[in-house]
Amino acid sequence: QVQLVESGGGLVQPGGSLRLSCAPSGRTFSRYNMGWFRQAPGKEREFVASITWSGSTTAYADSVKGRVTISRDNAKNTVFLQMNGLKPEDTANYYCAASSMWYTTREADFGFWGQGTPVTVSS
Repeated sequence: QVQLVESGGGLVQPGGSLRLSCAPSGRTFSRYNMGWFRQAPGKEREFVASITWSGSTTAYADSVKGRVTISRDNAKNTVFLQMNGLKPEDTANYYCAASSMWYTTREADFGFWGQGTPVTVSS
């Protein structure tokens, strides 16, 4: 069974930082486009960021651009989401996902998902 396992979520004050990690088990995702999505209470899941397998191309939602950086270490089979300047509206469950497409930001194109890690931004 292929699983993506997220970690690094937690409670942080506004303006603070968190670094989320995603490590798959069961297979390597070094050739997959990896993405992060989030779902806030009462809202639909939305795209946050994605990175191609080589790391050469990244994409970000407008709401996080300039505050969030996605990266990957294929040798360690891990994807990261560095979040700075966190705001209360960033509060959500954050999901890691993998797509076999070279480049996509569409949720429907991601076939593998983790269980999510919660991020709460509050004073």
